[in-house]
Amino acid sequence: MANGDAMRGSSDARERTGAVKFVRQAIAELRKVVWPTQEQLITYFIVVMVFVVFMMTLVSLLDLGFGKLVFEIFANNTKQ
Repeated sequence: MANGDAMRGSSDARERTGAVKFVRQAIAELRKVVWPTQEQLITYFIVVMVFVVFMMTLVSLLDLGFGKLVFEIFANNTKQ
């Protein structure tokens, strides 16, 4: 018995879910979701934007530093 078979159950033939049943189940699951308030949404947005700006700055500085380092290495080799 494969590992996936044990998780599915004992029946080999699985019943397909119809489109209407799928939509009803999706709506039922969406009703269970705890949606954030506008204040939480704004807070999350600011946190994400600060993190993105920080990461952009870090990657840009690393790119600039490594670019200058590589340029110095190859520029010094051509002078010899």
